[in-house]
Amino acid sequence: MIDGPGAVIFDCDGVLVDSEGLMNREFRTMLGEIGLSYTSEETTRTFMGRSMKSCLQIVETQLGRAVPDDFLAVLDERAYAVFARDLKPVDGIEALLDSLDAEAIPYAVASSGSHEKMRTTLGITGLLPRLAGRITSATEVAHGKPAPDVFLLAAERLRTEPARCVVIEDSLLGIEAARAADMRVIGYAAMVSPEAMQAAGATHVVEHMRDVMELLAGM
Repeated sequence: MIDGPGAVIFDCDGVLVDSEGLMNREFRTMLGEIGLSYTSEETTRTFMGRSMKSCLQIVETQLGRAVPDDFLAVLDERAYAVFARDLKPVDGIEALLDSLDAEAIPYAVASSGSHEKMRTTLGITGLLPRLAGRITSATEVAHGKPAPDVFLLAAERLRTEPARCVVIEDSLLGIEAARAADMRVIGYAAMVSPEAMQAAGATHVVEHMRDVMELLAGM
């Protein structure tokens, strides 16, 4: 049981919306088109949790050249088409938000994604109305995950001390960032193994959002 968090901070992709696998597939396909071959596991391990700026720095280092000028525009077009067709809220997330609302526990979003992307994905899944005004993006801070900056800014906006925040994350870099911010972390093991999350410093690891509700019950 987690002892009295003052606020809960959610990652977005893979925690609120079931987008990680969809984005992984589209990104991996486009990397293949420019000459980089990745398996699904390699894409997850290398890029999951990073800002797109950081991802492109890695890609360009491996390529030895810049990506095509329209790379991001094409990636967004393809990804958003898939999102519009297939994207759903993470199973159990709406019930968890309902529980936090009922207990008057503040919550927010802190993601490596841009505000534009989050407005799109949260809008498609119907989550945007209840999260609007609570969203912090790594594009607003100097350093993305695994640096703690985006979580610290979210805590500041929540007016809650970092040590009283609990982060829900699905990536190892996100767990590292939350721990660097002096926050407790619940690792949501949808695409990453529980063992790897524990090794990264997760306070607890769950495989379904209903288990998060059990951890947070009674606050």
